[in-house]
Amino acid sequence: MANRRPPPRRRPAARRPARRSTPLRRRRSRRQQHRDNQLLLLGFGAAAGLALVWAVISWLLVNWWALVVLGALAAVGGTVWVHRYRQQQAWDRVRQQALRYGLPQLDALHHRDFEYAIRDLMLRDGCTDARQIGGAGDNGADVLATDPLGRSWVIQVKHRRDGDRGSPVGTPDLQRVNGTARQLYGADVVLVVTNGRFSTRCAPLATQLHMHLADRRTLATWASGGRPLWELLPKIPPPRKGR
Repeated sequence: MANRRPPPRRRPAARRPARRSTPLRRRRSRRQQHRDNQLLLLGFGAAAGLALVWAVISWLLVNWWALVVLGALAAVGGTVWVHRYRQQQAWDRVRQQALRYGLPQLDALHHRDFEYAIRDLMLRDGCTDARQIGGAGDNGADVLATDPLGRSWVIQVKHRRDGDRGSPVGTPDLQRVNGTARQLYGADVVLVVTNGRFSTRCAPLATQLHMHLADRRTLATWASGGRPLWELLPKIPPPRKGR
C-alpha cells in the first residue's frame, strides 16, 4: 500500500489592515454631521412656526373681537399717516415756490450742494421729477428733470468758488455732456450752468451743438426771481407733442 502524502496545510489568510481615518474623511464626516444638524434645526423651527401660527389662528377664532380692534387701529393709523404725508407735501410745495438764492449763497456752496441747489430750483419751477445724479459714472450729467411741457433736461453743473474770478468753463466740458445727453438720457434740452463764466469759445460751440449755457448773470436772475429757466434761455425747443 503506497504511502499517502499528508494534505498540504493551508496558510491562514492574511488579515487586511484596518482602514485609517484620513483627515479628508474626517472633514467630510464633520460636514455631513453639520448638514444633518442644520436640517434637524430647520425642521424643528418649521414645526415650531406652524404650531405658533396655528395657536394664533385658534385664539383669533375664539377672540374675534381682537380682529375688529386691530382693523380699527390700522384704519386710524393709516388715516393719520396719509394726512401727515399730504401735509408734508403741501409744505414742501410752499417752500419750493418760495425758494430763492443769492449769488453769495451759491458761491459759498460745495460743488455737490450746488448741484442740489440747481435741482431744487428745477423743482420750484414745476419739474416734479428733478433729481441730482452727479457723481462717479454720471456720464457728464449732474441733474435730470422734465419740465411741465414734457421737455427732458440734462444739466451739467460747474461750480466756481471764486465766481466769475475763477477759471472759466471750457469747451471740453460742453463736449463731454453733449456726447451723452441725447444718446443716453434722451435730452431735449442740454444745459451747462455755472456760477462763474464761460470761455469765449463756448458760445459758438454751444450754438453748433444746439446746447444752452447759463452763466453767472443768468443764474442770478433765475435763482433770485420767480421765472422758470426756460423763459430766460433763448431758442428752447418747443413742447413735446401731446402736451
